[in-house]
Amino acid sequence: MAEHDERQGMALLRDLLDEAVTCRGRIAVVTGPIATGKSHLLYALTEHALDHGALPLTATGSRAERDLPLGVLAQLLRNTPMTDAHRTITTDLLREGARAQLAGETLDHVDVQIVDALCTVLLELSARCPLLITVDDAHHADRASQLCLAYLARRIRYASIMLVVSAPDHHAHRSSAFHTDLLRQPHCRPVRLSHLSAEAVARRVAERAGEKAAGRYAARCHELSGGNRLLVDALVEDHEAVGGPGDRYAEAVLTCLHSAGPGMLLAARGLAVLGEPAGVARLIGESEPNAARSLQALERAGLLDGGRFRHESARSAVLASLDAHDRVDLHRRAAELTYHEGAPAGVVAGHLLLAGRASDAWAVSVLEEAAGQALRDGGVEPAIEYLKLAREGCGDERRRARIATTLVRAMWRINPSGPAGHLAELTKALHKGHLGGGDAVVLAKALLWHGHVADARDVLDHLGELGDLDRDGLAELAVARAWLRGTCPSFLPHLPEPSEEESAGAHPLGASRRIESAGTLVRALTEGPCPETVATAERILRGSRLDEMSMDTVESALLALTYSGRPDRAAPWCDAFIEEAASRHAPSRQARLSAIRAEIGLRSGDLAAATRDARRALEIIPPGGWGVAVGAPLGVLLLAGAGMSRQEEALPYVTHPVPEAMMETRFGLLYLHGKARFDLMAGQAGQALRDLRLCGERMAAWGLDSAEFIPWWVDAAECLVRLGEPDEARRLLEDRLGSCHRRSRRVQGMAMRVLAAAGESRRRVVLLLRSAEMLQAGGDRYELARTLFDLIEAYHAIGEFRRGGVLMRRARALAQECHADGLIRALAPGGDYDGEPPGVRPILSDAERRVAALAAEGYSNRDISAKLYITVSTVEQHLTRVYRKLNVSRRAELPSKLVREHA
Repeated sequence: MAEHDERQGMALLRDLLDEAVTCRGRIAVVTGPIATGKSHLLYALTEHALDHGALPLTATGSRAERDLPLGVLAQLLRNTPMTDAHRTITTDLLREGARAQLAGETLDHVDVQIVDALCTVLLELSARCPLLITVDDAHHADRASQLCLAYLARRIRYASIMLVVSAPDHHAHRSSAFHTDLLRQPHCRPVRLSHLSAEAVARRVAERAGEKAAGRYAARCHELSGGNRLLVDALVEDHEAVGGPGDRYAEAVLTCLHSAGPGMLLAARGLAVLGEPAGVARLIGESEPNAARSLQALERAGLLDGGRFRHESARSAVLASLDAHDRVDLHRRAAELTYHEGAPAGVVAGHLLLAGRASDAWAVSVLEEAAGQALRDGGVEPAIEYLKLAREGCGDERRRARIATTLVRAMWRINPSGPAGHLAELTKALHKGHLGGGDAVVLAKALLWHGHVADARDVLDHLGELGDLDRDGLAELAVARAWLRGTCPSFLPHLPEPSEEESAGAHPLGASRRIESAGTLVRALTEGPCPETVATAERILRGSRLDEMSMDTVESALLALTYSGRPDRAAPWCDAFIEEAASRHAPSRQARLSAIRAEIGLRSGDLAAATRDARRALEIIPPGGWGVAVGAPLGVLLLAGAGMSRQEEALPYVTHPVPEAMMETRFGLLYLHGKARFDLMAGQAGQALRDLRLCGERMAAWGLDSAEFIPWWVDAAECLVRLGEPDEARRLLEDRLGSCHRRSRRVQGMAMRVLAAAGESRRRVVLLLRSAEMLQAGGDRYELARTLFDLIEAYHAIGEFRRGGVLMRRARALAQECHADGLIRALAPGGDYDGEPPGVRPILSDAERRVAALAAEGYSNRDISAKLYITVSTVEQHLTRVYRKLNVSRRAELPSKLVREHA
């Protein structure tokens, strides 16, 4: 059958009406897919008939009224102009026909005399005036009306009547007796409308939104509508409002479906649930041929393309329109169907999740499998949802505990504080004997992270009571032993002694890599820098990805490189893994890697980058979610804040509450070091020294005393110098330098700088030159800037102003690169002190400048102590150095410029 567009169809109908007006009765059957403009065409023909002297009689079929006998015929006759006598007769005939139908006297036929009488009314009327009889949605007309219309159609061949009926071209309507009876009449013409072509869609879009809009999205409208007029118009509205398919498009899809009939609607719902046509028939309980015809009709309607919805918003709209109970039931049946057909676990699990129930053993297994696959692919959020449902549906306590452990691991990747609510459940399962050895180790690490020290020790102690562990349990135990050695050494005694099997190292590949990486970090923390450690760490990183179990592996290897004095090599690796973590939507890993990146930046002297990365780590995971590991980013922020002389900005990190258990870990050492440096720069040398000594004692007790990790003794010596005990500072430095690893160039350079400050002035320049050489090789720009600062001062002290001036520009550039504000101010060009040449003036530290300014203003040492929150002794030490640098003997000789600069 030839297809017509709306214009061609209208032309054909007008021609048929012209013939009917001349007593050559005509019938037209207008068909076409949903929303091809059938109703609009009948309405336009009615308007045309009025203009050409024909009397239009209209009726519309309705699904809700299809059981109302003679309902459609009544619509036609009640709109017909007739005499009162004829109207009374007609009303009686309609009433009698309806009564007979309702009484069940004739189910498939109407009394012939009644039919003949009703049709005679119309035929007699056409003798006086041509009639146009239109019945829209005739497929919904009641059976009695269809029989009457068919009777009339056979008798209008030589009457002034045109009968036009419309119906969608679904298979059920096209094969009905009424439809067939009309089409086989020789005076009947079929008019099949088609959807809009791409060119017609472009014209329609241009009419509604303008030529520019048509150029932008007409092609997309045709793609998403298939030329369906209703969908095209909705898409135009959505594009103008939101730039793409939106609420109007979704509403139009549902309008099309509800007008299509129950069979097509049910097929569409099944397709929306499954996402693809395979299995729709079995899901909705329909025969394969019927379901296939419904899907084909949806395709012809423009709703589908290749058996699938043209846009996800269409599918979502269909799902949203389902009653909650029906939607759950469909997804439950879909889960069973896809499971028995061998669909991927992720597909089945998706239906189980939407059904909200997984009480069968097979369902729990599928959810576990899907969660594992999702974790390997970086889909942490869906994995968590699968595991939650599996845990709820699992009736076996041991298996439930295993699922809960996996859930804890998965939630950890989003936010380490997330699993806290499951720890009590797992602890209870452990004491009931439902938790395996490997899972118990995971529980212990989680408890320790959250600061539950006693509970963590209890779980570790309990490991010895679990008896023989399986291979996975032995592997987790070996991993835990290596991890604890480098992170929480005081917990090692609570682990059971390694068995012969564990000692033999017969572990799965993944576990072996984790053990090797943790061991590499331990060597860096205990032995100091060595080429073998660096090579091993880089080999591990080359073979690592951020999959389900590798975060500890990556973290340990990155820190091993960093604590081996090679932050330059660790940086690109860390950046690549941060990018991977972001692509995998693993915020917990992003945060932990950002904290490591902050340490790398700090050891390279990039204070601003270190601050930025540490803050980003604490923004992704707030401090409360870090547990004991919060000491790492906080320590970096304190060290960087001190280096940039931004004590006020860093002060909140000093006062931020930290878990008491943190001090039992490596992270506590990092925090102590940062806090001590902050106190030292703030003039609290005594407090700083106490924290540094505590840090050193713990490092020695735990065996984590590599100088590259935390050179606590360098800062402790600087505290002693500030406290007026240079001899003790010198002894500490010389003792430690003797045992300091020769590859620790950065630490040796830092120590040389402090040794110069503690020693005789005649040796100061030589020591500082050696310090600068070592720091240049060590790559720490901030520490190099500090050394150059002291070297300039040393040159000034011996009158070598020219050499000091040569270094000034380099020192200033380094200070600016590091954002070391205190050094930048001290090295600022311009100005002089009592006539000294610009650029060669004596250099005062921030602390010295503050004390000197207050002294120049007339404050006593006690007043200065109170204002700056430092001891009187510290004030005296600062003034002594200021007098020496400025070559004055009393406060009255201090330059007045100090007061202006301080203000």
